[in-house]
Amino acid sequence: MYIRNNLVVLALCLSVLASPASKSGSHKGSSKGAKHSGSGGAHSTHPAHAPKSTSVPGYGAGSGSAAGNGTTSGGGGGGANTELQTTFPTPKGAQNLAAVKTIAAGQSFDGGMQLWDRSPSTCKGQSEGGNKDAVFILEEGSTLSNVVIGPNNGEGIHCLGSCTLNNVWFQKVCEDAVTFKQQSGTSFVNGGGAQDAADKVLQHNGGGTVAVRNYFCKNCSKLYRSCGNCKTQTARHATFDNVRLDGGKVLAGVNGNLGDVAEVRDSCVLGADVCNNFEGNSSGAEPKLVSKGPDGKVCVATNVKTTGC
Repeated sequence: MYIRNNLVVLALCLSVLASPASKSGSHKGSSKGAKHSGSGGAHSTHPAHAPKSTSVPGYGAGSGSAAGNGTTSGGGGGGANTELQTTFPTPKGAQNLAAVKTIAAGQSFDGGMQLWDRSPSTCKGQSEGGNKDAVFILEEGSTLSNVVIGPNNGEGIHCLGSCTLNNVWFQKVCEDAVTFKQQSGTSFVNGGGAQDAADKVLQHNGGGTVAVRNYFCKNCSKLYRSCGNCKTQTARHATFDNVRLDGGKVLAGVNGNLGDVAEVRDSCVLGADVCNNFEGNSSGAEPKLVSKGPDGKVCVATNVKTTGC
């Protein structure tokens, strides 16, 4: 009897030891799995924030959801130098186009730092041109990088939708350098520059936002102008971060009565006004100048120097 009872107890002990739930290895594995799942949940719950440019403090501030798109669509241009440069590049070759070159929607084009221009010339002084007079047409979501635009074209670049320009330079601006025709969204101008513009460099005819950073303009009459007398008018938004304007009339011209807002941050404006506020119209009449300089509403300037920079 004694032996039999001991055998029963022994059998019960062996049964308990053989149970999977009692193995410490399985228990650790289950615990580790739960920890891994928790880590994955934290990663998906906390999206990565767009990094601010080290040379453009506060880039994206005030742009709402557009700031998030800055690092995706317009924040770097892999291989393109989008830092502020004050020396115009020497082209590495030349491409003379008989017709405008179109960059399809969502596509990217790298110009290899060559000089791109039109031949024969489409520049007609300050006479308004059209898409056919440009060097490049950019469709919605397209990107143009590492390009030097020559002087023999009337319209430079036309963005039909939101676009991104990385390290794009203009040797001499004819009528306009870039015309933004997007209906909404944000177009980005990252790095690059322009010089010797008798009128406008960046012409904003559509809607949405134009975000400019690390840009150099020398002897530019107007770096940016929201259309003052287009047939279809809308409130436009423009931001300028770490921009240098060396000579000209004004960095940004906007239409306060139409709801335009220009924000200029951490920039240097020499020999020109920071902002001009106009009374825009849709009749085609010449817009009337309302005021000059930042007012904290239509034109907001933060850390902008006009001397000693």
